[in-house]
Amino acid sequence: MTAGGLVALEEELRQLKFVERHEVIKAIEVAREHGDLSENAEYHAAREKQSFIEGRVLELESVISLADVIDPGKLSGEIVRFGATVKLVDEDTDDESTFQIVGTYEANIENGKLSITSPTARALIGKSLGDSVDVTTPGGSKSYEIMAVDYK
Repeated sequence: MTAGGLVALEEELRQLKFVERHEVIKAIEVAREHGDLSENAEYHAAREKQSFIEGRVLELESVISLADVIDPGKLSGEIVRFGATVKLVDEDTDDESTFQIVGTYEANIENGKLSITSPTARALIGKSLGDSVDVTTPGGSKSYEIMAVDYK
């Protein structure tokens, strides 16, 4: 993953451990005060949220401890690799799009972060500036031309 992705995961972990965990404990205490727990929807909702938080904390701790951080700023060239920001042009519609190829846990297509495991990223890896790339996605086949490769 990139350094930015690691920072985002560490921040999410801090938020869960030091804010949300305490809020859900208070919500459980308040719900317990309402009496019969077997029919207390607030109590069950708070316990379910607590379970989700604890599961996510364990997942994030594992991912962070095993993270291999790659700094794209130390890379260069015209070949697409992990961390590259790639500008593509759809050869059929001339629509332009720009994506950074990142790790699975930091992927967010709305923010231009494309997972390394996505069909588009897998098709781009190893290609060079100016190459034409055919991508088979669940939505059909697309052809793109690589217009720019940048390592920021």
